Amino acid sequence: MKKYAVGYAAGAFDLFHIGHLNILRHAKSYCDYLIAGVVSDELCESTKGARPIIPLAERLEIVGNIKCVDRAYAEIESDRLSTWEELRFDVFFKGDDWRGTPKGSDLERRFAAVGTEVVYFPYTVHTSSTALRRALAAITAGRPLEASAGDLG
Repeated sequence: MKKYAVGYAAGAFDLFHIGHLNILRHAKSYCDYLIAGVVSDELCESTKGARPIIPLAERLEIVGNIKCVDRAYAEIESDRLSTWEELRFDVFFKGDDWRGTPKGSDLERRFAAVGTEVVYFPYTVHTSSTALRRALAAITAGRPLEASAGDLG
């Protein structure tokens, strides 16, 4: 089913979960070489209003070691065309929560101008980093953590 040479799937990939894995696996089935753009801490904060829990260097290490990912790339530019200028991918993969939105339509128009297609994948509604973040906040609200991060591994 591989239709494209180089694909690009971007995300924060914070609190890595099955939805992330599903998107990356699905993306790889469409292309020979998959680049996973891992959005920087600063970009996450500016677009989502919160810094990721897992720092960029660690998210790059996690994503880069997933077998369907050929390259993990630190996305530090908010303009995806700047990223395209550097990587020259044939297809950009995005969750279908963007389909039909002004942002999604703008993305499609801008990528079409350089010959890159936007392909949407189903968004995993029941699992998200935002939901996981809320659950962690609720669990730890008002009481100190009993174990440090170093005690967990």
